[in-house]
Amino acid sequence: KLDGDTCVVGNSRLVEQLGVELNDKAKVLAELQEQGKTAVMVVSGRKLAGIIALRDTLRESAREAFRELKKMGIQRVVMITGDNELAARAVARDLEIDEYYAELLPQDKVDIVRVLVERFGSRVAVVGDGVNDAPALAAATVGIAMGAAGSDTALETADIALMSDDLRKLPYSIRLSRMALRTVKQNIVFSLGVIGVLIFTALI
Repeated sequence: KLDGDTCVVGNSRLVEQLGVELNDKAKVLAELQEQGKTAVMVVSGRKLAGIIALRDTLRESAREAFRELKKMGIQRVVMITGDNELAARAVARDLEIDEYYAELLPQDKVDIVRVLVERFGSRVAVVGDGVNDAPALAAATVGIAMGAAGSDTALETADIALMSDDLRKLPYSIRLSRMALRTVKQNIVFSLGVIGVLIFTALI
């Protein structure tokens, strides 16, 4: 409440539900979205008071991480986000992401993850850090939470927590897990070989 008026802050869909007309601000909204920015509407009473434009800063570490994942044989990198279509498209283009889905609610993210699991089988990992990502983390084969920035809900839901916001830790973690798996397999083969020799010796 501000001076007796109800103030609402949200996206364009919320403004439409409230029945507020954009009028001349519709062009401004379109321009901001074309620039890859997420527009947050501020409504005071029954009028649009202003638009706040937000955009994530792309870190070079993200580009490096995605390139490294490709080199490691990761088939497809998919972005699922609640941001608007144009903002998501701009980010996907900048980061050379294979596929993206935008304007998603938490349940929509879960549905997309389930579709990806059906498409790729038990080889789908989801990386997230927010409360809205928790259901998608749970639906994936492996849920990975960004530990330093992650919400408590995301950390509790995920199978793996990276204790850093640096996405370059993701390829490192995959390499480490592959090495660990190789070591486990080698140990099993070696153990079975030793047991086989002992059994053969005992029978002789």
